[in-house]
Amino acid sequence: MRDVFDRMAWDMTFARKSVRTQKIYLSDAKAFAAFQGRSHEELGQREVRVWVEHLIEGQVSPSRLRQHLAALVFLYRKTLGMPQAVSFFSWPNDPEPLPVVLSPAEVARLLAAMPTPAYRMLFCTMYASGLRIGEACRLVVSDLDSDRGAIRVLGKGQKERLAALHPPLLVQLRAYWHAYRPVAPWLFTGKYGLPLDPDQARKVFKAAVLATGLAKRATPHPLRLPMPPCCWSTARAFQSSRPCLAMARSPARSATCTWPRT
Repeated sequence: MRDVFDRMAWDMTFARKSVRTQKIYLSDAKAFAAFQGRSHEELGQREVRVWVEHLIEGQVSPSRLRQHLAALVFLYRKTLGMPQAVSFFSWPNDPEPLPVVLSPAEVARLLAAMPTPAYRMLFCTMYASGLRIGEACRLVVSDLDSDRGAIRVLGKGQKERLAALHPPLLVQLRAYWHAYRPVAPWLFTGKYGLPLDPDQARKVFKAAVLATGLAKRATPHPLRLPMPPCCWSTARAFQSSRPCLAMARSPARSATCTWPRT
């Protein structure tokens, strides 16, 4: 059975899956094998159906169920070459609630509650340029192109794109760099000189939400959302005292939000 996991790990690396995705897929594949008590090569569609029914009866959330299904699809299609075992899959849908949108005042409170300057600047950069948390954690100094006003981003599936590097953000990043000297080549490093871990950053963000008493169920993801028009006037009030937040909603903010003309 160990050989199957090694092959699956190699296949995921070859497919350029992220480290986080690889961990989830391997964990889910191991859970399936432990549930059945046999190697995956001995398990067919009938056993897969039993496992999926078990997950549904256990009231697994739609998003978590999709991860389990995706792990099995990769395992049986790519590693084992048995696509018929997962041919019956249908992908569950999440309910579509309204997105959580944080006001500039709420973001300012959250940034102030961050335990270290590295985390504070990490989330500020996400808010300013619309980066995912994993993308921001992986930034290196050479990703910043001050001449072009751009950030080179290595996104999902190792796909590259450019995000906006607004002048006020550049000023903030340079001040952070000179004051705290993160370990090169990384832009945001922790206690032992390693880049910040996305999972740990999520925990830090959650702790900040609790510390500020924010009533919204906020995660780092809403930092990427464009600001609704109702918040534009509030954002302008921050321009004099919150340069990092003020530039975060400029016209060039990764093409996600357009400021009204004045």
